[in-house]
Amino acid sequence: MIAGRDRKPSTTSGDAHLPRAFFDRPVLDVAPDLLGRVLVRTTTEGRMRLRITEVEAYAGEADPGSHAYRGRTERNASMFGPPGHAYVYFIYGMWFSLNLVCGAEGQASGVLIRAGEVLEGAEQARQRRPKARKDQELAKGPARLATALAVDRELNGADVCTHDDTAPLSITAGEPAEPGAMKNGPRTGVGGDAAHYPWRFWLEGDPTVSPYRPHKPRNRRPELDASRSTP
Repeated sequence: MIAGRDRKPSTTSGDAHLPRAFFDRPVLDVAPDLLGRVLVRTTTEGRMRLRITEVEAYAGEADPGSHAYRGRTERNASMFGPPGHAYVYFIYGMWFSLNLVCGAEGQASGVLIRAGEVLEGAEQARQRRPKARKDQELAKGPARLATALAVDRELNGADVCTHDDTAPLSITAGEPAEPGAMKNGPRTGVGGDAAHYPWRFWLEGDPTVSPYRPHKPRNRRPELDASRSTP
């Protein structure tokens, strides 16, 4: 059972934009409540819609696995802003990842959008993800999702609670998942003291959910290790 879900705001239409109050809650309330919601991405090529099927929660300075654990930096500044905005970061010098800021301003908590089902705009996604063997793989994992939806640093800080249909990024109510359809467990690739926090949430049995992978320390090149041992 996931604590805190009794505070979920009600919505009357699947096409209704989620209000800022939805995100102005503790991250462990917001994260599972995003399952089944719809991420809307508007590009110059047209509109895309993605049903969210997998997320991870990060609790800012209280969470050793969070970018904000050691405080505010130029990179993570968006996490400390008001709820209902995007935090986009570049990882391993190769991929972008999309997060949604939640909680009170200054708390720096956020939800990583890990995977989803492309409901509209699949042709755009296929052009950006030509190696995907089938549509259920278009956004199966945070880097694939960001690539399919053309997410980059231009979206960092974007307001996702706008009611403007031309906004580059927004969230609509969709069909929130039933608690019985959800599972939770450790976050993918998180090591150290936060390795076992069960803050990854997904829709059980959904083919778009990415596989879980535990943290593996990155091996240093031998010549780097040798240089470090030199007095």
